[in-house]
Amino acid sequence: MSLIHPVVERVTLRIIERSAPGRQAYLERLEQMAQRAPAAQSLGCANVAHAFAGLPGADRIRIVEQKGPNVGIVTAYNDVLSAHAPLAAYPEILKDQARRHGATAQVAGGVPAMCDGVTQGAPGMELSLFSRDAIAMGTAIALSHDVFDAALLLGVCDKIVPGLLIGALHFGHLPVVFLPAGPMGTGLSNSEKAKVREQAAQGLVGRSELLAAESAAYHGQGTCTFYGTANSNQMLLEAMGLHVPGTAFIPPGSKARELLTREAMDSALAITRQRRFAPIGRVVDERCIVNAMVALLATGGSTNHLIHWVAVARAAGIIIDWNDFSELSAVVPLLARVYPNGQADVNQFQAAGGPGFVIGELLGAGLMHGDVLTVHADGLKAYARIPELQGETLAWHEVGASGDDSVLRPVQQPFSPTGGLKLLDGNLGRSVIKISAVPEDRHVVEAPARVFDSQEELLQAFKTGELQSLCESHASRGLVCVVRWQGPRANGMPELHKLTPPLAVLQSKGLHVALVTDGRMSGASGKVPAAIHVWPEASVGGPLARVRNGDLLRLDAVAGTLGVLVDADEWSRRQPDAMPRGLREANQHGFGRELFAGMRHLALCAEQGACTWMID
Repeated sequence: MSLIHPVVERVTLRIIERSAPGRQAYLERLEQMAQRAPAAQSLGCANVAHAFAGLPGADRIRIVEQKGPNVGIVTAYNDVLSAHAPLAAYPEILKDQARRHGATAQVAGGVPAMCDGVTQGAPGMELSLFSRDAIAMGTAIALSHDVFDAALLLGVCDKIVPGLLIGALHFGHLPVVFLPAGPMGTGLSNSEKAKVREQAAQGLVGRSELLAAESAAYHGQGTCTFYGTANSNQMLLEAMGLHVPGTAFIPPGSKARELLTREAMDSALAITRQRRFAPIGRVVDERCIVNAMVALLATGGSTNHLIHWVAVARAAGIIIDWNDFSELSAVVPLLARVYPNGQADVNQFQAAGGPGFVIGELLGAGLMHGDVLTVHADGLKAYARIPELQGETLAWHEVGASGDDSVLRPVQQPFSPTGGLKLLDGNLGRSVIKISAVPEDRHVVEAPARVFDSQEELLQAFKTGELQSLCESHASRGLVCVVRWQGPRANGMPELHKLTPPLAVLQSKGLHVALVTDGRMSGASGKVPAAIHVWPEASVGGPLARVRNGDLLRLDAVAGTLGVLVDADEWSRRQPDAMPRGLREANQHGFGRELFAGMRHLALCAEQGACTWMID
């Protein structure tokens, strides 16, 4: 294995130094919890009786008399999410596998799981980001029964995996293994789906044609096949060593998937039984977090993780920021082209070598830390292998060369020498931009601003032709759309994915457009330059609240700047607009938004993970 890359080492050491006080306090708490006697032996008799009253008699005997391990299952199952529907069968499979080893498993609890694909552009999306912390709390409630020797976490999609992970890290003394369900089969290609969406935005096709295309793309159980937040989650869990190696993209319903599910129980029991001290709080250390960041950059993963993995790290007493991501991005090559950064879907990504190929290449180049603890005894090198069904059993083998160099390439011949993520800083605040799918001639946009107070306003301006007229009337043939009041404290920071098709239409006509917002874009955001997650957000008096229509804005992804080109004295005198009262009131009521008022009030900024929970 190669020596670690100097930039990766420098960033890691900086994170270790920055995190030292919080990490030390976290590990001390973990150690105190780990030293306790098993709960089934130390709790009061009434507590124990309540915990196991619902179990078959033989299972009670295994736990209480034979002192066998008891594994808690936390599931995000529902059948609204196609990716989570297969999880319905998992608990019985896992309980059966536990019994085969003289152990027991219980469903400790369920956590909510919402589909961003259903709520995009709808009021429910304003609950989406904070559902992550609700899931973390649900995970903590499930595990607070304190009768478990290990835990298995069942979840796949956008906020669900980060929420489960944050919750589990607050029980850092427990061994934890994550179980996904795999992707749905390939349907209508993502590029064809995007084309129909753009046609619909222009009124060239109607609702029936659009619905037919969407239904052909999203057509069965499993994760959506583009490389958005859900599938980025799975890549990152592989890179962190929290899966059974190679589990991420094996399809649901297959024999291999069932065997991998059983293997997850075996892995959890192996850590418990063999006393190989690998609790999740020690697996997720500073090097593990850096490995996740590198894997995200090398695959062109979701920008949502610039928020979520900051929060995950904080749950383990580790502090990372966007400077860390940006510095790593400068040296981590882009090894994958998966939609929206290419034409392939995740099934083609898996067929070409998948996470195993990526991890093997990054380890070989010294871009990932190989000397880390994982749920597999062989460490991270095990995750450079791929599982294969051989008769009735699984075998893992080396990936070898890429099976398709239009999808996966080696470090020596990457699609890009950098990870395609840039930090933008300037008098409009701090933000990030993902440029791995943005054409090079659009990395710099300097044009007048058109300010919107909601995404609905922008969509209406597109429909009336106003946006195109504004672009064509300026010498730059460009426009920077500013959508404000979309931050965590304003309305929960919804994704603004509905804005991608109309802006893409304008860009395809040769116009220079960009988006600047304190909101989020979907993990499926692509070819339109977008400065997102801007903070300080407008609702707390951030710079976007001072932008006026016609101000000249410059988004420069080459220099890493985002600014308004207004006389400095005038800019300093300009007072920020207040969030429109009607908009503020609308954001606070309906669809359960009242219940999340406390979270909006407590939320930290995007670069601090938009956390709503107390941080030491």
